[in-house]
Amino acid sequence: MMSAAFLLSGCETNLVVLEPQGPVAQSIADLINWSIMWMLLVVVVVFGLFGYIVWKYRERPENMDYEPPEEHGSTVLEIIWTAIPILIVIALTIPTVKTLYALEEVPKGFENHEPLVIHVTSADWKWIFSYPEQDIETINYVNIPEDRPIDFRLTSAGTMQSFWVPALGGQKYTMNKMETQMYLVADNPGSYFGRNTNFNGRGYTGMEFEVLAQTHQEFDEWVNEVRDTAPKLTEDEYEELLKPTHLGRLTFSNTHLEWVNHADANSKSYTNPELYEYHGYQGRTFEEEDNYKNDSEADEHDHQHDEHEEHDEHEEHGGDHSGH
Repeated sequence: MMSAAFLLSGCETNLVVLEPQGPVAQSIADLINWSIMWMLLVVVVVFGLFGYIVWKYRERPENMDYEPPEEHGSTVLEIIWTAIPILIVIALTIPTVKTLYALEEVPKGFENHEPLVIHVTSADWKWIFSYPEQDIETINYVNIPEDRPIDFRLTSAGTMQSFWVPALGGQKYTMNKMETQMYLVADNPGSYFGRNTNFNGRGYTGMEFEVLAQTHQEFDEWVNEVRDTAPKLTEDEYEELLKPTHLGRLTFSNTHLEWVNHADANSKSYTNPELYEYHGYQGRTFEEEDNYKNDSEADEHDHQHDEHEEHDEHEEHGGDHSGH
């Protein structure tokens, strides 16, 4: 998990995992730095010895006919170069295991803080965030209060995805009819990028979301605003949202947990396999710069886009859909 996160961070303009914005990400960054230190030590020693041996025992005019004496080996040297790698592996294993177990608990220093529970449901290709305590739901963005542990309950409505916010922590998989758990804390208010890192179709590259850490006052104001202004989500609308499409940001004043919890082993799967061969892309993630609630402008954009797709379908005469 750590190595994958480190490598994938190379896709960003900077190494986000080495600029942690929370205690969970800090522990991962410390583990990465610890591993890099040992790897650099091995590289320096190995290449140093390689250069020294090549130079010292190179062929020269004065030793052209040199024949080395027969060697029977050295027990001491054999023990040394066998013990050193074992000690290095132990030095890497102990902090790795300790860190991995610590990541499954509320971060140290926040044990007395009540976590905010947010259910995360992945669907092709969007992220659905449900706040059961606040009775609100968002799509493709999630607002959280700073300096408070967030208890993310991860699941999937269909295919498997990977939930990752590199500035705040590592990645975890979301799987249908299963639930994984992740604790994250943001040290300061700010906007943090999140995405799906698991290939599950051609739309996965656009499966992104924003984590907006707010002050406690700003978060409470946002919750009250959503309750007062956001529309209600119906079961039919929710099932339509789960189809394999890209969406912008949406906000609702209730949650889909009223009808289905995809982590339940007996829940229905919403894979819609008949739609995967030919499909279009409806909307774009983060269409509005600061769109934290549904508004008429976003609805008008979606309506225009739907008309455009309907026009394309008529032109195709029922053939292959080329998408956008």
